[in-house]
Amino acid sequence: MNLYALMIGGSAGSFHTVTGILKSLPVHTDFPVFLCLHRLKQLSMGFREVLQANSSLPVVEPEDKTRVCNGIVYLAPANYHMMIENDFRISLSTDEPIYHSRPSIDLCIASAADTYHKNMAGILLSGANRDGTKGFAELKRHNGLCIIQDPHDCEISTMCTSALTAVKPDKLLNTNQIIEFVSLLKK
Repeated sequence: MNLYALMIGGSAGSFHTVTGILKSLPVHTDFPVFLCLHRLKQLSMGFREVLQANSSLPVVEPEDKTRVCNGIVYLAPANYHMMIENDFRISLSTDEPIYHSRPSIDLCIASAADTYHKNMAGILLSGANRDGTKGFAELKRHNGLCIIQDPHDCEISTMCTSALTAVKPDKLLNTNQIIEFVSLLKK
């Protein structure tokens, strides 16, 4: 697989896995990483810094129209939808929440799939709503690599269980398997 982008979506119960993934990413990662994590809109200070402390790659909260570069982790800012445009820029919006969430995993993964097609991988992690289901169906439609955390391994399985009703993933993995898989990713 020629990997040009990695997208990770998660909500309640996903933080431990996300930090493990960030720790496992090689220093010379040749693709961008998009993190779309549900968090309280008032939790804007300190969240990125905690993720940065667990990553050898820079973790940034992009501004609207930021150009995507390899080797950067782009964290969807609190209370903004983050989408990847076809010209490889990041678009932010304050449109209505989806499944009570802004940022929306569905919007982020669907836009990234539309941009990177079969050359991207998406990982859906623990969460308490159905966000991600439509986005991962779109990723699958574009022949991207679809990885879903095993619901039995999730702190809260609603998100992954919902996605499994719509998508047959390429890989159904537990936390340790996801971290190991990411550590081996190369462009």
